Amino acid sequence: MAEPVRVRRLTDQEGRRLQQIVRRGSTNSVRYRCAMTLLASAGGNRVPVIAQLVAADEDTVRDVIHRFNEIGLACLDPRWAGGRPRLLSDDDEDFVVQTATTRPTKPGQPFTRWSLRKLVAYPRTVHGRVIRIAREALRGLLARRGVTFQRTKTWKESTDPDREAKLDRIEHVLDRFPDRVFAFDEFGPLGIRPTAGSGWAERKHSDRVPATYHRTHGVRYFHGCYSVGDDMLWGVNRRKKGAANTPAALKSIRAARPDGAPIYVILDTSAAGLQSTRPSCASPRPTPLGPTPSRPTSDR
Repeated sequence: MAEPVRVRRLTDQEGRRLQQIVRRGSTNSVRYRCAMTLLASAGGNRVPVIAQLVAADEDTVRDVIHRFNEIGLACLDPRWAGGRPRLLSDDDEDFVVQTATTRPTKPGQPFTRWSLRKLVAYPRTVHGRVIRIAREALRGLLARRGVTFQRTKTWKESTDPDREAKLDRIEHVLDRFPDRVFAFDEFGPLGIRPTAGSGWAERKHSDRVPATYHRTHGVRYFHGCYSVGDDMLWGVNRRKKGAANTPAALKSIRAARPDGAPIYVILDTSAAGLQSTRPSCASPRPTPLGPTPSRPTSDR
């Protein structure tokens, strides 16, 4: 029997990019539907279900999944075009894109960032090759390759050497025991914060709100539990952050399956009081609990 068609495991960057497209509602319907298709497949949905979700043919869904597995996020922008022969080769385009994503100081240019004008002029002066490209053609090339003008940002990804093994374990229990899998996370501190809005006012006399409020009643911490099989979310608000709150939340998960059979809880990176869950709801064979990006723990 053939294996069901499914996307490969998404990287952190790919997952964030697809979620960004779906949440913001891209003006390009092709990108939006492709992103929904990939996220739905990554969530474990089969092709017929995804086809109904995005209102597309099942063969189209399979083509999108196969294309993503081959070329990654580039499948979100299918190159449907005709017209005259291209004036730039693939090597020329790769050189231009590589130049745009390289700091100008590396090739010896006396500035800190590329502009379109500088990117057009630089390939014409490189020793051994002359690449002539107009500004609009350059703009279109960078857009097709997913290169945009952005501010520099910091980034952070998991450096856990056992990341893949732990993700395999999570996928294993989700596929085989979906009715026995729960997720838990802690949110906080939760507090009231002003949110900027809009309204009519005289010129240069806009309404102002304070940057923050005096929290006379303190803040709250929310401990949320989610049942994958029942698709149900519940939780409780706490006045203080403490080690006893996490075991209490896990006991509520245990109460949802009181038959004594094993359950699997997926915990986020820093659940407070994680080690204290051992005496309260651990099995006779304690499951190792360590600081991992996503850690499934077995509980009896």
